[in-house]
Amino acid sequence: MQELTQDRAPVLEALERMKRARLVPFDVPGHKRGRGNPELRDFLGAACLDVDVNSMKMLDNLCHPVSVIRDAEALAADAFHAAHAFFMVGGTTSAVQAMVLTAVHRGDKIIMPRNVHRSAINALILCGAIPVYVNPQMDKTLGISLGMKVEEVADAIRRHPDAKAVLVNNPTYYGICSDLRAIVKLAHAHGMLVLADEAHGTHFYFHKDLPVSAMDAGADMAAISMHKSGGSLTQSSLLLCGPGVHAGYVHQIINITQTTSGSYLLMSSLDISRRNLALHGEEIFSKVLDLVAYAREEINAIGGYYAYGRELIDGDAIYDFDTTKLSIFTRPIGLAGIEVYDLLRDEYDIQTEFGDIANLLAYVSVGDRPKDIERLVAALAEIRRNYSKPQAKMLKAEYIDPEVVCGPQEAFYATKEPLPIEKTAGRVSSEFVMCYPPGIPILAPGERITDEILTYIRYAKKKGCQMTGTEDMTLRTLNVMK
Repeated sequence: MQELTQDRAPVLEALERMKRARLVPFDVPGHKRGRGNPELRDFLGAACLDVDVNSMKMLDNLCHPVSVIRDAEALAADAFHAAHAFFMVGGTTSAVQAMVLTAVHRGDKIIMPRNVHRSAINALILCGAIPVYVNPQMDKTLGISLGMKVEEVADAIRRHPDAKAVLVNNPTYYGICSDLRAIVKLAHAHGMLVLADEAHGTHFYFHKDLPVSAMDAGADMAAISMHKSGGSLTQSSLLLCGPGVHAGYVHQIINITQTTSGSYLLMSSLDISRRNLALHGEEIFSKVLDLVAYAREEINAIGGYYAYGRELIDGDAIYDFDTTKLSIFTRPIGLAGIEVYDLLRDEYDIQTEFGDIANLLAYVSVGDRPKDIERLVAALAEIRRNYSKPQAKMLKAEYIDPEVVCGPQEAFYATKEPLPIEKTAGRVSSEFVMCYPPGIPILAPGERITDEILTYIRYAKKKGCQMTGTEDMTLRTLNVMK
């Protein structure tokens, strides 16, 4: 048997052995290596459909891995400095939910920032745990949520010593990092688990000039979006566990919601991408850091825009900054981030990650080239020249402190009624309202609806943000608790 080293890719190797065996498929999927669906084969390619296969002995089984998937997960754990790693084929949403469902049960409390991804609050709907929010500080100029202050986490622990876990974003969508090591030390001293939503922090494990990773900071679990900065296929992620977490129980939790038909396209992409990062990660992310530094300098030279970076660090709410993030403040040119986002896509054929009411995020990875950065910079300069306007009528982005009336599960499953959105002030929401991306709720189930929240929703909708989470997709009505 070959030694397990980081230059191996066990799932890939097993798929190659399967192809050489020339098996006759009397199993699912029904396209039978693409023969049954020529149009799909022509679009995706025969090589893709050849390995879109079902679990079998030589390929192992994601629900109960005993061979090649087990080996691939062991290599992932080693690469990411974890005691155990799980391949997730439902995206980081499924990893975050498995993490939360492992840590808390019905009625338990979990301390978390209010700017969590919807997946974390959805997990609370599933398990019935109660959120204790550490309301993030806001940068009043940029209008972005910052990290969790250690003293505010300490205060939440003092007020809720019976909480079971603390969840931390590492980093936020914009690149802001909390003092994760201090939060871990504090939580562990009070017997609480630390969970990290590391959807945007895959690269932290592979370069010395980036913020500390969750596993290196001593967190108990971390959800990793390999498909974002790690290069794997969309919807493929990892769930990492530290030595103090019972991996067998975590696996049981994962199997409650994860598919029994794990995609070998996604699993092989995790395996190949892990190998690539383990062998070449530092070189890869050095190039990304150089690209973003160049882009930041060129964008700031345009005037009006502000591409921010490590100068924001204050050692507290902004303990560190992910310098691979090309986050751009657009309000000085009189345009919301979502308006610049739309112009880039519609007029310049440039697709950025997202825009909010004050910022734009351009996601830069190893797949980008200097000429791509130059095209983006040129387009931003032209937008400033041709579309800028006074910012007097722009809504100032501020954090809206939610009033939590009841837990998300109680509100979501409560008897509810739809009301015209303009008549909902004072009522308790039984559903989400959020801009996607990034998928951080403006309003979550169990929170009181206020005039301030309604003003923000109307403004975001008017500026072109994609509003999601509601049963009424037009957002003319909102479901509230009766």
